[in-house]
Amino acid sequence: MSQVLDTPPLTPPPAGDLSALAARHGLTVSGARPSLREYVRQLWARRHFIGAFATAKLTAQYSQAKLGQVWQVMTPLLNAAVYYFIFGVLLGTKHGVPDYIPFLVTGVFIWTFTQSSIMAGTRAISGNLGLVRALHFPRAALPISFCLQQLQQLLFSMAALIVILLCFGVPVSVSWVLALPALVLQFTFNAGVSMIMARWGAKTPDIAQLMPFVLRTWMYVSGVMWSIDKLTAKDHLPHVVSVLLSANPAAVYIDLMRFSLIDSFHASQLPPHVWPVATGWALLAGVGGFIYFWKAEETYGRG
Repeated sequence: MSQVLDTPPLTPPPAGDLSALAARHGLTVSGARPSLREYVRQLWARRHFIGAFATAKLTAQYSQAKLGQVWQVMTPLLNAAVYYFIFGVLLGTKHGVPDYIPFLVTGVFIWTFTQSSIMAGTRAISGNLGLVRALHFPRAALPISFCLQQLQQLLFSMAALIVILLCFGVPVSVSWVLALPALVLQFTFNAGVSMIMARWGAKTPDIAQLMPFVLRTWMYVSGVMWSIDKLTAKDHLPHVVSVLLSANPAAVYIDLMRFSLIDSFHASQLPPHVWPVATGWALLAGVGGFIYFWKAEETYGRG
């Protein structure tokens, strides 16, 4: 009995021995952040999951509504109708803007794409903790899939936009092809900002409650329902304010889409060097947001 009591307690082996033992048997730390190259490879390997997840989310979004997927088009159209009455009719912003209804509807559709992508990205981690904790996959797949969902919804809505353009006498033009690279750049920008917001939202979920106010303010300075070109042409604005309004990324992508689709929206109404500016915003947000999100990979889903 005394021999048992006198037996010294077992002490764990040194941490170095455990690390060597794990390395010898090919074991790695659970949830550890992979290298950036390996992370991109893992993400690409799950591209089919990202597409299927986005499609499933889009299909389920209006599954409880009687009109179903029709709301994908009706929601931005109803918003455009409200903005037309308040800004176009009551505040008179339609004066001096040719093809104001196509101008407005295009702005609403393109802005909604950015707004919805960022809002969905903010909740991408915090709103899917069950999935994050149950499965091992690159967490960037979630904000990217939500942006892809919003892109699919925009493409579905573009059919209604084309009908509106044709009904208001906007002719089919070769410039419509420019809408494709503009959407690619905007998607890259949206995905990057969504990953930034996903990391913030994972750490501080209350950010999701603040974002509607931030996005609403951003919308009002992005020329969705009024012409930035006509406002900045006046002398009462300081030069720095005019530059900031013209370089606003949301306004840049809206203007590019208007230039692509609306015949009366001329190149003179675009900010200087608009394509380099759009590309710069896409690369800055896309690459920067991806790296920023990746650096916190191992913290997502932790209590």
